[in-house]
Amino acid sequence: MKERAYEIEKQLEDPSLYSSLSLQKNLFRERQKLTEIFTHFDSWVKALGDAAGNRELIQTEQDEEFKILLESDLMELEKKAAEEEKALSLLLLPPDPNDGRSCIVEMRPAAGGDEAALFTAQMYHLYTKFAEKHSWKQETLSVSETGLGGIKEVIFSLDGEDVFSYMKFESGVHRVQRVPVTETSGRTHTSTITVSVLPEAEETDDIEIKQEDLEISTFRSSGPGGQNVNRTDSAVRIVHKPSGIVVASQQERSQIRNREIAFRILKSKLLEIARREEAASHAASKRSQIGTGDRSERIRTYNFPQNRVTDHRYNVSAFDLPSIMEGNLELVLDQIMEAESKNALESLLNK
Repeated sequence: MKERAYEIEKQLEDPSLYSSLSLQKNLFRERQKLTEIFTHFDSWVKALGDAAGNRELIQTEQDEEFKILLESDLMELEKKAAEEEKALSLLLLPPDPNDGRSCIVEMRPAAGGDEAALFTAQMYHLYTKFAEKHSWKQETLSVSETGLGGIKEVIFSLDGEDVFSYMKFESGVHRVQRVPVTETSGRTHTSTITVSVLPEAEETDDIEIKQEDLEISTFRSSGPGGQNVNRTDSAVRIVHKPSGIVVASQQERSQIRNREIAFRILKSKLLEIARREEAASHAASKRSQIGTGDRSERIRTYNFPQNRVTDHRYNVSAFDLPSIMEGNLELVLDQIMEAESKNALESLLNK
């Protein structure tokens, strides 16, 4: 690893590197990860060495008061060594190659009508606040509102440090249980929305899109209720005929800009297909605890009457729902990431 760190430093000294932002970003990310590993390794080795020194002193020390002090110090050093060993073990786990990528998130109501659309809008608010907390850059690529404060569909991108490593846990069906504001009898309703999180394609990805495989058309942007909000055909729809993928963008007034957005979404969808095919080809590997990321997989329930959020994949719960809905998603994700790391470490050690 230290040899690799030296190679990275030499590469970063090459001025030609800065013509490729993607490669530059990947190298900085790898260097940061290696530096973190070295820091924990050095701290672990020091704690082990100091603990060994204390044990030797305890064996020969005659002063009882000083011996008690050494034993107390030894307990702290052993605790420190165990903590550093755990941190180092997790850092040495094979990383998800997509963890450092930006991502594109798609959200839509599923079952529940207007209530599902309202919850889609609330979840969009949650992710917006979560992104702000992490200083991630958010860009709305497409949004279609219901006119009642709900959202029929929203697609947005997130860019920043470790975006996908957090957001990959959000793919699937999110269920909400609560009494809608329109419910006069006070009955609790259950609604669902779908969330799809795609690692965003980068310039280094080998994704070939042939022009003859595309069907590109333009149309007028529409707002709530379907009314036209633009007098020109600025919205863009792209059909990728081999895969059947259809993407559209009407967020911007510029047709060129909408075309760029549509291609970003298409490339990320094609990257996800390639990623799934590669995972499926490794038949011997176990299915990840994260699941398939399929939108048909129910992953989480937001129970408002009980002030509880439960993730069904890991059987973890958090009991501060209002705080979570304001972007404090770590209350759930920290538990999920700890469980996922523990499962991955046990799987690695049992091979």
